[in-house]
Amino acid sequence: MEKIPVRHIKSSSAKADLIQNFSMRNIQDLLSGKDMIQDLHRHDFFHILVLQKGSGFHTIDFKNYEINDSAIFFVRPGQAHQLRLNAESSGYMIQLNAEFYSSDKTIYSFLRKASTQNYYSPDENKLKRILSVLDYIFQEYNDKRENHTEVIRANLSIFFVEMIREQKNNSIDKNNLYTQERLEEFLALLEKHIFTHKQTADYAEMLHLTAYQLNAVTKTLLNKTVSELIIDAIILESKRYLLATTNQVSQIADYMGYEDVSYFIRFFKKHTGFSPETFRQNFK
Repeated sequence: MEKIPVRHIKSSSAKADLIQNFSMRNIQDLLSGKDMIQDLHRHDFFHILVLQKGSGFHTIDFKNYEINDSAIFFVRPGQAHQLRLNAESSGYMIQLNAEFYSSDKTIYSFLRKASTQNYYSPDENKLKRILSVLDYIFQEYNDKRENHTEVIRANLSIFFVEMIREQKNNSIDKNNLYTQERLEEFLALLEKHIFTHKQTADYAEMLHLTAYQLNAVTKTLLNKTVSELIIDAIILESKRYLLATTNQVSQIADYMGYEDVSYFIRFFKKHTGFSPETFRQNFK
């Protein structure tokens, strides 16, 4: 079965201690006066684009964004995205694996929470603060002075917190924090197990919660039931493979964990209004 292209972090061998976990590029250097045009693909890492100046288009899981100045994009591992970035754009491109924060769960939770929103458009003053932090990170990344990795991690945390503050209705209430943490854990499990586990009870058991408690979490923060989010995840992953590969519908159904392709077709049509083949023909 044809897979959606998956990209991995690329870095210089001179930065061997970070090569598998972190990369940072200056956008102007990366573009070298040419437009960047990327076909639909996905990453096995967090991909962050911070643009001081920018124009073009960015599609993340079939949501289209027109790129303008003062734009920040977070693409989570597994999300399908397509990018056209024009040559005059400037800013930073950051790539990092979860392993970069494996020893610090608190900072990793900042990253996950910041990345729950794909697009930010901070005001001029906020962007200046963010860029000052990123300028410092970029200098540390290139100079490789003593304990530079720790300095990079600490300053990235400041960046993530700034993005969390940008999110609407953000609250530091302890109950909300607990609920947010459970939601993040659930969404991470959903990404990993959607092919084999499709029932609310499965995820509630993994999180040591009751189905009622897990539904309360998702309804509070996303206004959706767990079942609705499971359906959303199945449909989204199916759409990715319909549009990004030439696999037959039967192959995609099997990949998604459905032995009965007819049932998969009915399920997809019920939740999208299109059969898988019609969706592919209309939207590819």
